[in-house]
Amino acid sequence: MIGAAAAHYDVLDQLDQHLQVVWGALVALVIVVLLTPAVGGMARLLGAVDAPGGRRLNRSPVPRLGGLALFLGIFVPALAFLHLGHQTRGLLLGSAVAVTVGAIDDFRGLRWFEKLAGQVLAAAIPVGFGVWVDRFTFPVIGIHALPAWVGMPLTVMWIVAIMNMVNFLDGMDGLAAGVAAIAGGTFAVIALSLGKPDAAVLSAIVLGASLGFLRHNFYPARIFMGDSGALLLGFVLAAVSVQGLLKTAATVALFFPLLVLAVPIVDTTFVVVRRLKHGQRVFEGDQAHLHHRFLRRGFSQPQATMTIWAWCLSLAAAALGTRFLPIHAHGKWHVWPTIGAAAIALLALSISAYVVYVLEIVKIANPYQRRREPGDPLRKAS
Repeated sequence: MIGAAAAHYDVLDQLDQHLQVVWGALVALVIVVLLTPAVGGMARLLGAVDAPGGRRLNRSPVPRLGGLALFLGIFVPALAFLHLGHQTRGLLLGSAVAVTVGAIDDFRGLRWFEKLAGQVLAAAIPVGFGVWVDRFTFPVIGIHALPAWVGMPLTVMWIVAIMNMVNFLDGMDGLAAGVAAIAGGTFAVIALSLGKPDAAVLSAIVLGASLGFLRHNFYPARIFMGDSGALLLGFVLAAVSVQGLLKTAATVALFFPLLVLAVPIVDTTFVVVRRLKHGQRVFEGDQAHLHHRFLRRGFSQPQATMTIWAWCLSLAAAALGTRFLPIHAHGKWHVWPTIGAAAIALLALSISAYVVYVLEIVKIANPYQRRREPGDPLRKAS
């Protein structure tokens, strides 16, 4: 395992050389905080409002289209602080297509195959500009090159998958924005350590934009990000994970995005398997997601949101520990880093086990189980 040895880029030194990482996050935060109320007012005028019911939990109409504020919060600092090379232009163009597809869906609705086609188009743009996985570094095997006919479609599939996973996660006030902030911050630190400043800047911008949006989106939400925001954040996180993490010689780089994005991955996998099992449409919204199950166990919306955030933070800490703790550096095992890594892994496993137990993902006796009355709107989704 590659640890925090001399061969690594020092994160603090890299940060000192690339202060645009900090400035990008701050500018994104300020833009989103200031613009989101105006976007919410515009959404109300246009009638882009989520009425109570369906998979949403709001009890009064809430404007969507918050993704437009997120887009400006990402696009403006990206233009200001990123080197506008070939790949960066592809990322920004693809993000514009992603937010446009989501905004159309927020405004008038799209059929599932129309939305999927738009997602594939958005994902194909950065791939066409060179943002695709051309190699993986596996333990023992080493670097393994991927031909274009394999790497390019795999990258498109990865980006589309993460776009949908973040979209599925966006069913509770502040949940998707918080998870995106955690993922963006973690990717920024890891990308800096890998000497990928552009990926670090873009990840930090996602962090700032997501935190700015939380100012208006945490419970009780005054605006939703809608598909425009969820598809945008999913697109940027998926693309930047390819550009800054997967295309590297670090042996464990393959596991970084899988750990950091594990929560939306698990949520989507759980829901899709359940829908297939019961013969339901995969793309049809319901209240079967993990956050809905928390509510059925008696959690309030803020409690459920912060519990999932804590789960996501523990997995992000595991990714950071994997990257920076020199467990086996220079051919020797190091005691204290090993103990530290074990403690972080135990914490992540404990929180994961707690979620599995509380939500009865594995059926065992559970004191959180509550009987629901026949008229309970959440009953039928259990």
